[in-house]
Amino acid sequence: MREERLEAAVPVGEDPRRYARVLAKVHEAAVCGQRPPAEPRAVIGASWQRMRRLGLDPDRGRDGQPLPVEELEQRRRGSGLDAALPILRGGLISVAEEAAHIMVVVDHEGRVLWRDGSAAVRQRADRLGFTEGVSWHENTVGTNAIGTALVARRPMQVYSAEHYVRSHHSWTCAAAPLHDPRDGRLLGVVDLSGPAATVHATTLALVAAVARLAEAQLRNAHLAELERLRAAALPVLSKVPGRAMVTDQHGWVAAVSGLSPLDRVSLPGGCGAGAMWLPSLGVCRFEPLPGGWLVRLGDGEAGAEPTTAVLDVRSPRACTLTVTGPSGTWTHTLSPRHAEMLYVLARYRDGRSAAELALDLFGDPARTVTVRAEMSRLRRQLGGLLARTPYRFADDIDVVLKQPADRELVLPHSAAPAIRRGN
Repeated sequence: MREERLEAAVPVGEDPRRYARVLAKVHEAAVCGQRPPAEPRAVIGASWQRMRRLGLDPDRGRDGQPLPVEELEQRRRGSGLDAALPILRGGLISVAEEAAHIMVVVDHEGRVLWRDGSAAVRQRADRLGFTEGVSWHENTVGTNAIGTALVARRPMQVYSAEHYVRSHHSWTCAAAPLHDPRDGRLLGVVDLSGPAATVHATTLALVAAVARLAEAQLRNAHLAELERLRAAALPVLSKVPGRAMVTDQHGWVAAVSGLSPLDRVSLPGGCGAGAMWLPSLGVCRFEPLPGGWLVRLGDGEAGAEPTTAVLDVRSPRACTLTVTGPSGTWTHTLSPRHAEMLYVLARYRDGRSAAELALDLFGDPARTVTVRAEMSRLRRQLGGLLARTPYRFADDIDVVLKQPADRELVLPHSAAPAIRRGN
């Protein structure tokens, strides 16, 4: 389960109106390149820096056109969020209407897919251009709970002048990311937005809790799909000689034959029919099934080891590990946590102990249990690529690290000390 840090925008005991005036002075100094009278929250300060590097206009943001109706409907259908929508609406719309807020759901690129709640606030949002089909990403409208949650990958509350664009200073918003339980992919964000005067410390906790319920609903839907695949595939699997398994498109194992039970295997991006190398399993042959794959484990070639691993963290939306060896090339999309861990290991080729890795990732050398659990998951996916005692890339692997030239853009969602300090 992901750890979520919930940090309210207004400090406990602080008068929101007085705090808004302080934030306005801090914002004005920051956008003018002057020394601010106080420091913004770290996550807000980092976002403001990104906006200044981007050259975003703090008065207008960047002009963005809403999607045509046909493309908006296509995005809704392909978002993966439709199954979660009843939970989101059931948990938030009544609160939004009573508290003078609107509920907004965006996709992984920040495009507004659905919007509901207070009619008066919807009209106010219309005047701001906060409508269905528009982009509410940081790159378009500056620092805001939706766009910044997409970058930071954690629940966010943004209040008044914490917004980078001045026209948003009269708003408060609280947002939480929504992930695909099958592969950890970021699907989008759910948000409650309203007038700044309605800010409340509990709003962020509510949005985060409803987001977790929605993810649980997506997880249940996935388990039902896996059960249907299992029922359909068992007759096929029973006729296959040797070792074999049936997986869904994301590598979740529905059934096995001739080998120990597995929960999941790491499938390469763009998986297709034919022979492919899998970590820990070697060369396997893939045959398509409705909703998944029949995977036959190879004989005699299972020991074929990769020779080069390219860790690419240039895009915060899709960090990848590409492996090249005797059996060809294989690419795997990494979760944010696994991207952090592999990045640290790529920089420390001699390896890290559990305590050192805990310090690198959490700033706390005592969190070795969490580190060992995550490394166990990672080693199950990547097999012979990783060694232990200490944790490291295997000695015979040539590791190539591709990262942005600007160190601040390396895994911007990450709060890991080893990444933020640039070591």
